[in-house]
Formats: sequence, structure tokens, C-alpha cells
Amino acid sequence: MHDRQPAGFRPVEFSSEGATLRGRLYLPVVGAPPHPLLVMAHGFTSTVSMTTDRYAEAFAAAGLAVLLYDHRNFGASGGEPRREVNPWVQARGYRDAVRFAKALPEVDGGRVALWGLSNSGMQVLVLGALLDGEVAAVTAVVPSCGEEPPPPDPDGRLFAALRETFEHGDVSGTPETTAGPMPVVTLDPIRHPAHIAQPSALRWFLEHGGRHGSGWVNDATRVVPATPAPFSPGIAAPHVRVPVQVIYAPDDEMERAKPAVTRLACAELHGPKEVVELEAGCGHFGELWHPSPWFDSVSALQADFLLQHLRASR
Repeated sequence: MHDRQPAGFRPVEFSSEGATLRGRLYLPVVGAPPHPLLVMAHGFTSTVSMTTDRYAEAFAAAGLAVLLYDHRNFGASGGEPRREVNPWVQARGYRDAVRFAKALPEVDGGRVALWGLSNSGMQVLVLGALLDGEVAAVTAVVPSCGEEPPPPDPDGRLFAALRETFEHGDVSGTPETTAGPMPVVTLDPIRHPAHIAQPSALRWFLEHGGRHGSGWVNDATRVVPATPAPFSPGIAAPHVRVPVQVIYAPDDEMERAKPAVTRLACAELHGPKEVVELEAGCGHFGELWHPSPWFDSVSALQADFLLQHLRASR
């Protein structure tokens, strides 16, 4: 695990897609077990110690048990190729984390929620539909819902294909569907292409990833398999029935997190929902800086939402 290990968690591991995923189980200091649980994973190419651990600590202090883990191929988790991002594989990791957590004696298996940010925020919105009956709530921050609206799905055929692919499909990449390995960020994106060109990303990744023990490496491979339906929150949204909270930035600068596309996905959510637009100035990374007022505001909003709905599902 990483060097900085604040009190209040123990290392855990579980299997997913032929690899061992490793993380931390935080237990609250208030309340008696079994506790409601939040399952968390980091965003695009980062690791658990790059602010997601700070969120986990805040949620544990509020009274939630938290399972926070590194995605397959990242940080302390196993898997090859290293630092390969595949949304289908990472979503299956969430599924396996939920099923592992439900068997823990300290956890109330009927009160499990999902948390995600950026790329993982996109994943938990889809999983709110795919894990219907297994999770009780979902909260997502600045989810990467895409650059363009999803294709229309009036009869639900695309969602049925999405579900089938998630459960049984071949989601391996090909050279045509793979980008990388290449830097995550770069000082000169014109001469040296990277996955993310925005200066705000460069600053955040170098600051947090550069800290001792982060486990972050500035290269990654992105795989978007050719599947019958895309892995899309917009396609999944009409089929989500659990309470969902989406917190997004109206000035989000990331290409794959267009605010207009996020708002379209939120409009398709037919179950209980809370959609929060942050004040201008936060952008995609504001809430990932710790300590910061943005972090304090977002973590408090999420803790309130989760406690409200996990208590209600008891």
C-alpha cells in the first residue's frame, strides 16, 4: 500500500477479471455495526492516495464504512497491462467490490452505495442501472459523461446490449480502439501528445501524483472497445431507479465531461435525484484539491445525501 496510512482503515483485497484488486476498508467511529457502506474508486489514471482517500476519511467521519480501492492495473492493485483504462473492466471491478463488501461482517449488505469522480463518476452512473437491486444509492462528482449526446434508445435495445456486454461480452481492445501508452499530461501537448492537454490537469496530476508514495506514473493506455452499445450514462440513465446525486461544474474544462452532456444524462434519470451545479470557478479539478473550500463543500453535500438515503433504505 502507499506510505501515508492514517488510522481508521485496514488493507483489503478481492478478485476481479483475473486480477487482485487492493484497497482500504474504513470503519466509522460512530454507530454500531453493521454499517452502511460506500464503495469508491479513483478517477482517470490516478490512485487512491490522490485525494480520494481524503473523501473516504470524510465519509467515515460522517458515519459510513468505506471500501476504497485502486482500479485494476493501477496503484496497489494487480493486473496487466499496467495503467490500462478500460471502462467495462473498471465497471466490473466496482461490481466485484460491491459483492465482496456485502460479505464483510461489519457491513449492512442492504445499504451499499457507489461513489465516483470524473471517469469513475461516469461508471457509477451506468452501474446504478446495471447493479439494480445490489446498490441503494449513487453519487458522482464531475462525471465524464462524454463529448456528445448518446445515440437515441427509444425501445431500450441499446441498454439491453450494454447490459449484455457488461455481463458476458468480450471487452478486449484492438489496435484501432487503443490509445497509448502515452503521457497522461505534458508540458507541451502540441509537440508531445498526451491523454489530457488542459493546464489544470497538468498542475493537479504533477502536484498530487508527484507526492511520495502516490504510486502514480505519468503514462497510461486508454481502451474503448468496439461494442454493440457504448458504455454511456445517457443510455443507462432512464433505467436507474435508485437515488442518484450528480455534482457537476458548469465550467468543466475536460473534453469528455461536457456540462451540456451531463445535464442531458441527468434529465433522463427517472428515479429520485439531486443535481447540483457548482459555482463557477471550480472546474473539473477544484474539488480534488485538498484542503480547499471546494473539497469541503462537495464532501459535505455527498455525506448528507448518502446518509439520508442509506438510512432510508434500512
